[in-house]
Amino acid sequence: MWETQTITYNSDQDIKRLNAIIRKTKIRLLDMHHRSNSGHIGGNISCLDALVTLYHTILHSHDRFILSKGHSAGAWYATLWSVGKLTDEELDTFCADNTLLPAHPSGEGIPDLLFSTGSLGHGPSLAAGLALAARHQKTNRHIYCLCSDGEWQEGSCWEALIFASHQKLSNLTILIDQNAIQGFGRTSDVISCDDLYQRLSSFGALIISIDGHDPEKIKQSLQPSKHNNLKIIILNTIKGFGLHFENSIESHYLPMTDGQYYEARQRFTLESTV
Repeated sequence: MWETQTITYNSDQDIKRLNAIIRKTKIRLLDMHHRSNSGHIGGNISCLDALVTLYHTILHSHDRFILSKGHSAGAWYATLWSVGKLTDEELDTFCADNTLLPAHPSGEGIPDLLFSTGSLGHGPSLAAGLALAARHQKTNRHIYCLCSDGEWQEGSCWEALIFASHQKLSNLTILIDQNAIQGFGRTSDVISCDDLYQRLSSFGALIISIDGHDPEKIKQSLQPSKHNNLKIIILNTIKGFGLHFENSIESHYLPMTDGQYYEARQRFTLESTV
């Protein structure tokens, strides 16, 4: 298992550094998706702030992470690159033939990969199992799992929540990227997740709802708590945040045109120089 260097970001200057890393990682993510002509850029962008913040400020080498929303593998690969676990040359093979970095994480050779994901709804169960195992092993390992909001239309997620809550798995944190758009429409039109906070709250877990694009709030929400059960963080995000076609269904599946890519890259580059 690769070592993760966790850096403490407390001062305003530290948060500025973290924001700079996030912008740099977003640019690298755009390059990956444009080079490979692959889709899912919207859902990758919406969860990137949380992933980079988690890996740079919270996650330790003994902790474990599961990407339940496997279609956001690009954001996870770019995050691993930002902490030195993947190289530029490896990222350039994203979605190419014989790559170690497919559109959904699978197979061997990817740092930190515990399970192949992409079939939605399985991450919370896997994470709950790891959390229970860590308890039995008497380790201080913490388990983190990133889901999409559409995944919570899957019964398996709720079964995992029942189990995790019953076991009082305080070493488990589930993050939900609530960007409100899924493959065939808005979640409110397909199967509404608008009252997700209220539904989750009834299970005894600690529920925190925050701006999913604010690294400082993300970092604060990930801090250890005294609650004796699992924690669920609802990340209120915008699909394709910062892209000119943000908050659109098109950003879910469709690859970027050359114009969309260059415009987005210029915008993030200008932000990096401010």
